[in-house]
Amino acid sequence: MIPYKDDNPTHIFPYVTIGIITLNILIFLFQVASPSDMEKLAYAYGAIPNYILTFEAVQPIHPALTIFSAMFMHGGVFHLAGNMLYLWIFGNNIEDKLGHLRFIIFYIFCGIASAYAHAITEPHSFIPMIGASGAVSGVLGAYLLLFPRAGIYTLIFLGFFVQVVKIPAFIVIGFWAVIQFVNGLISTGLVKEGGVAWFAHIGGFLIGLLTIRLWLPRRTK
Repeated sequence: MIPYKDDNPTHIFPYVTIGIITLNILIFLFQVASPSDMEKLAYAYGAIPNYILTFEAVQPIHPALTIFSAMFMHGGVFHLAGNMLYLWIFGNNIEDKLGHLRFIIFYIFCGIASAYAHAITEPHSFIPMIGASGAVSGVLGAYLLLFPRAGIYTLIFLGFFVQVVKIPAFIVIGFWAVIQFVNGLISTGLVKEGGVAWFAHIGGFLIGLLTIRLWLPRRTK
């Protein structure tokens, strides 16, 4: 099941959403073109749980800054494409609701919260976390609360056949959320050798879901 657009119109041009997507793509191209391999860059500028909790300065930049650099790095084309697709579908509507400035602060806030959600569950890990997934998860949480019945055009794969179906947002995002929670629970207690930071997704999603109303501009009479 792959969503690719919604039927939820916006009233402002999503400069910030497009800017974030562009920046992520440019940084990924830099990663690919860099003389250093992707793994070395991840260890240099990714958010490493032990370091962002202890602030031990081992990387080229301060551990607190790696939370921001990690948000714009990705491990591969599909990692980047999946995050940017979800950001494009759901981010423009949240930007429309919050306004440009509030949206970018909200996005970064969710990214920070997601990094620490992962770090708290893996406090002794030295495996770097990279990707926009945590911040994008916050956007999904916000969208679920604000637009639960918006129609999401989704590709459904039935063997060799592909069907386009319009599904309510609460089902599409709810299904995504269930996968994150189930995989997060499964990963608990297992040997950690890298992979998906499920609790970063969960943390970002919950912080977006629970705080989005606090970010909404006050209505003037």
